[in-house]
Amino acid sequence: MESELEAVEQAPRSTALCRRDFLGLAAVASAAATASLLPNVASAASGASVERDVREVVIIGAGLAGLTAARDLQRAGCESFVVLEARDRVGGRTLNHDLGKGYFSEAGGQWIGPGQTAVADLARELGVGTFLTYWQGKSMMLAGGARAALELGGVPGTDLKFQRELEEMARSVPSGAPWTSPRAAELDAISVGDWLAKKNIAPENQIDWSASLRLTSGTSPTKLSLLYYLSMINSADCKYERLEGTSGGAQRARLSGGSQILSIKMAQALGDKVRLSTPVLRIENWQNGPVAIHTPNGVVRARNVIVALSPPLCNQIAFDPPLPEKRREMQRRWPAYAPMRKTAHVYKKPFWRDKGRSGWIFQIKGPVLWAYDNSPEDLSFGVINAFVHNGLLPSDPKAAEAELTRIYAQALGDDALHPVAYHDHDWGKADPWTLTCVSPMPPGFITAYGEALHPSVGRLIWSGTETADIWAGYMDGAVRSGHKAALQALQAAGARRA
Repeated sequence: MESELEAVEQAPRSTALCRRDFLGLAAVASAAATASLLPNVASAASGASVERDVREVVIIGAGLAGLTAARDLQRAGCESFVVLEARDRVGGRTLNHDLGKGYFSEAGGQWIGPGQTAVADLARELGVGTFLTYWQGKSMMLAGGARAALELGGVPGTDLKFQRELEEMARSVPSGAPWTSPRAAELDAISVGDWLAKKNIAPENQIDWSASLRLTSGTSPTKLSLLYYLSMINSADCKYERLEGTSGGAQRARLSGGSQILSIKMAQALGDKVRLSTPVLRIENWQNGPVAIHTPNGVVRARNVIVALSPPLCNQIAFDPPLPEKRREMQRRWPAYAPMRKTAHVYKKPFWRDKGRSGWIFQIKGPVLWAYDNSPEDLSFGVINAFVHNGLLPSDPKAAEAELTRIYAQALGDDALHPVAYHDHDWGKADPWTLTCVSPMPPGFITAYGEALHPSVGRLIWSGTETADIWAGYMDGAVRSGHKAALQALQAAGARRA
């Protein structure tokens, strides 16, 4: 078994400590004096109680970002924190389907690849192994009743010349701050679709470009800012195939036990510091602190708050006083129209491998964006996962299963007609706490609002994969953002002690 963790640098660890406050009260021996001082003693005792009730940090969100931040705080010696999670589970946009017998198929984010050292380090530290994504064999392209078998080599087939052109442009677009590029205004004024339309790309390659861009960004090329897409390529060391590919790219490997296992293990170690089913409704006094965080289960107070949420979810929290205007507008206008839907067909075995098929299926003008082999490492089951066009597939799971089964039979043969289980997760329908799985930036957005994404405001520290300097939108970006947020909170605590 090949592991993606073998040649990965260890992530830096902070060694700063949280402040541990304590107050003492002095008694006065004189009875007369004691009587006269009772109100002051009561006031001091009340103040001491309030101070003890104020945590150093409250973390909102128990996904990869929030739990990584919590883990870093604890490892640095800070115990004065709590994690508040709205859902009844941890993991955020990672979620496992239980296939039975200790096997899982991922309903959300799932892959790691070269350059994604932060999530690889975390997996190694938690004792979670990896295994290679299966891509060998011929992939199937469906168009109406026709089908064609293609050798893609683990990378969607696109024009090499234009890949190299994109890579060259990406060198001047910093992944963490694309709005600072010298050509930011020019590149953000057009979509990737506009750029491709000028290139006289062959029809078959237009299909490939559209499919790969939809899978990576969650939207069509015509709705995706060229500047933002270049920033994504920049994250991948300015290599198109590292971003889009499977054999040597961001989809190269999977996590043993499913991707949610990282959050589950971190939460288990944190114990009762993680509070589930505790949505944050209101945040008060965030400018100067202590910050009051209101939940249905009571009020929690903190000196700093790490908000490990995607920007549009912040709109579900009332801030008093209101956030700065640009931050409010960024959250309000954030593109949250890519919730995604993933399905899983489970078979007794991966029969397609015996036929020389990769399990990859692409469909032109049909519900299947991309179906792929998601079988467990020891092949105890055969699993075909799929990203699907929600508008082209019935919302009813039974009807959706029947439709997809028919499509898989067309691509892979009659063996596909007999799944033993089916899983369907529509993120937009099933999870009100996940408004969007990815964030496809439309033209004009990132130059208008990007600069409001990162900077802390008052006692609020923004985290989540969207804030990562590299690999934003990926599990790796979430872990990186958690490390960064924890360091900011520790530095703030140190500054107050100084």
